[in-house]
Amino acid sequence: MISSPLTFPELFRLPLVLDLRTAAQAFGFCQATAYRLIQDEKFPCPVLRVGRHYRVPTAGVLKALGIGEMPVYTDDITRGIEYTEERITD
Repeated sequence: MISSPLTFPELFRLPLVLDLRTAAQAFGFCQATAYRLIQDEKFPCPVLRVGRHYRVPTAGVLKALGIGEMPVYTDDITRGIEYTEERITD
């Protein structure tokens, strides 16, 4: 099953560490593809193995998507979410 990528506002609502399914969705691919990329050591950002589970730091996902190093302010995020929601409902 192909997953649609997360929207910009959804990306900024993410917790500090993601489960593999959510990280895969951020990149727009399914969980099976994510497992294959990890096995081939080609996942687009660092992945942590925690017990039997994979965890992906959100900072790595954002950096791989080109959103990494710039400062982000809460007011900017709120305005961006409001703007996006207005555009979607129009």
